[in-house]
Amino acid sequence: MKKVSIIIVTYNSEHDIYDCVNSIRRYADIPLSEIELVIVDNGSHGVDSMFECLRSLWGEDLVLLKNTHNGGYGQGNNVGIRNSTAPLILIMNPDVRLASHFFAKPLKAFESDAGLCMYGVKQMLTETMESHYSFMCTYMMNGYLRTLIQALCNRLEWYMPRWQYFSGSCFFVRRSMFEEVGLFDESVFMYGEEDDIHWRLMHRWGPHFRYDKSMRYVHLTSERQPDADYEIKFLHVAMKQNEKKGYSRDKTVRQFLRIYRVLYWVESVKVLAGHADDRKVMLKEMLNRIEHIKRKEMGL
Repeated sequence: MKKVSIIIVTYNSEHDIYDCVNSIRRYADIPLSEIELVIVDNGSHGVDSMFECLRSLWGEDLVLLKNTHNGGYGQGNNVGIRNSTAPLILIMNPDVRLASHFFAKPLKAFESDAGLCMYGVKQMLTETMESHYSFMCTYMMNGYLRTLIQALCNRLEWYMPRWQYFSGSCFFVRRSMFEEVGLFDESVFMYGEEDDIHWRLMHRWGPHFRYDKSMRYVHLTSERQPDADYEIKFLHVAMKQNEKKGYSRDKTVRQFLRIYRVLYWVESVKVLAGHADDRKVMLKEMLNRIEHIKRKEMGL
């Protein structure tokens, strides 16, 4: 019987997926026969050869699916979930590497607490470099307060289940509860799914989420450069997701302005203190673009 289904969506991810799967084998602290590995490909080049290599790494006991179309990250995950069987689901990006024993503790937690919805763990950028994105505050929180609380909570590893959601790169979720709230929102192609999933689960089941800082994974994003185009996508997704919750688009834009004002002020102080100006230009561009979106939303 499968106890946990791991869902991984790939898109031209051949350079990542093999090390990802090897890390599962390395850090599995339950028998591999109890793990159902499901890989959904969203239309990669050379997918057949990738699938053959995956069979040689894992064996024949895995589920390999070619998506009918590239419907995005959420849609691909939903395909994987609907073709899996275990009561516990682990959503995992192909550029994730497990870095500690990973399955026994969450399984025990879900088995002992029937109300537990989600289980998040500590994100690292490398084996020794910590990330500040294990969990984040909802975008419906006041932007100034959000920035302060997020910095403080990440530094001290204080997780507030009502107000903070786990990174979508790697998290456990109870299948039955996730299915009841509709799984991933397939109208969102990519980015920003976590806040929406957290909100729907919390409003149906309550803030029954648990964070385990003793368990770790590496998310290979340390070389990602500041990029306003990348960041602005989160604003557009947040506007759409928050609107579903009765939170107006212009309020979401104002919260983003507050967030990026604080980040710009902090970066400006760093520059005055002699630190390299590696983000200030991007943050200024973000403020200008958010102001433009604000004027557009207000019809100015």
